[in-house]
Amino acid sequence: MDLQLKDKVVMVTGGAKGIGRGIAMALAAEEAIPVIVGRRQPDNLRTQQEIEASGGKAYSVEAELTRPDDCERAVRKTLEAFGRIDGLVNNAGVNDGVGLEGGNYQKFMDSLHKSLVHYYLMAHHALPALKESKGSIVNIGSKTAETGQGNTSAYAAANGGRNALTREWAVELRKYDIRVNAVIVAECYTPLYDTWIKTLPNPEETLSKINQRIPLGNRMTTAEEIADMVVFLLSDRSSHTTGQLIHVDGGYVHLDRAID
Repeated sequence: MDLQLKDKVVMVTGGAKGIGRGIAMALAAEEAIPVIVGRRQPDNLRTQQEIEASGGKAYSVEAELTRPDDCERAVRKTLEAFGRIDGLVNNAGVNDGVGLEGGNYQKFMDSLHKSLVHYYLMAHHALPALKESKGSIVNIGSKTAETGQGNTSAYAAANGGRNALTREWAVELRKYDIRVNAVIVAECYTPLYDTWIKTLPNPEETLSKINQRIPLGNRMTTAEEIADMVVFLLSDRSSHTTGQLIHVDGGYVHLDRAID
């Protein structure tokens, strides 16, 4: 299916690694131009060069998204380079383990800046360009907003906020024909996930147990499977879909794990 994304300019936060990288690669495969926004330019350039080596187009901007000025600058640099923005994927964030019992005010607020506040700022600064292009926004979210996880109050709150912003923006921006949706991730093996699993006493055993709890195929979702849904939602092929929280998770959140 031709998603009609050729030469569309799409900003992807956290686009150098993991799910963000998968999204950038999928966009390039559709002949769109992913703008990789991340805190380390060497990582950004590595993904950009990989795309270009495959015959695609990409651009990258170094930005520490917990700094409001960097969010504005990332949008400005993109507009200076291309003169347009057709899509925004808010993806960057980290499950940093700021819980209720062991956390504090500053850790909680810092975590919200890592995983929620820049979602608002990136959309706010990109909005004039998205109004011109009648573009689309896709927010990446996590199951933690719905299921809880334990010892991750700030990240769960951030993801509840991402879900709420998705619904709110879909209402506010409908008059501009800007669609806003979210893709909700449950268990997806990324470099950050790998780092976390290796901190546990029995990582292989734990990983096997997690896989067994995923109803469809008893395996984790791949970054590519997340990316395919994101790219579809960015395209006009999903022209009447907005305000949706779409779970690409092998049934993890909604199917009974007692299914044999």
